[in-house]
Amino acid sequence: MKIYKNFISFEGIDYSGKSTQIQELQKRLQDNGIETIVLREPGGTPISEKIRDLLLSNDHSEMHRITEFLLYEAARAQLVHQKILPLLDKNIHIIADRFYDSTTAYQGYGRKLNLEVIQTINRFATSNLQPFKTFFIDISPEEAEKRHQYQNRNKDRLEKSGLQFYQLIRAGFTQMCRKEPERFIRIEGERKSAEIAGEIWTHISRLWPVKT
Repeated sequence: MKIYKNFISFEGIDYSGKSTQIQELQKRLQDNGIETIVLREPGGTPISEKIRDLLLSNDHSEMHRITEFLLYEAARAQLVHQKILPLLDKNIHIIADRFYDSTTAYQGYGRKLNLEVIQTINRFATSNLQPFKTFFIDISPEEAEKRHQYQNRNKDRLEKSGLQFYQLIRAGFTQMCRKEPERFIRIEGERKSAEIAGEIWTHISRLWPVKT
């Protein structure tokens, strides 16, 4: 695998709060003089953003699970080779708001596609790039549904897949944490945002040259 110490990722089911935590972390890193770029998946490039629109649009409810999987991999391949690898080679710190672990969890465990096939294509699409560390912000699907109702947002195509789908996804992330304890850092996500941010910063201060 190709591992850069300046590349980390955040994972979790929808409404886990990972994007909020990423924004807080990016601000704190920049206050410490560390140039940081956040890239989301799917997205991050013009091609990848168009694929994102296809994937999440409710106009495509007929999308087959294999089509869905391959579209995610296509968006990722473009992002990795157009943006992530060139930036890492310039020693810029990258935070990925989702990476291939989401495909393993959502399409592998959630859609029940072959995990070995997914892992092989994950490696191919990313040229064997792996995050140095991955923060998994863990909340229950029931808590995710409460947060969705509170925000009063329309559900996208994936969010309409139901509670059982997200239970499978969470179980998938949990299994990955067990398999790769040296990479995954599980964060209990059903707490105050400031507490979560503080725990993440404690871990970051051990990984990167920041002020504690």
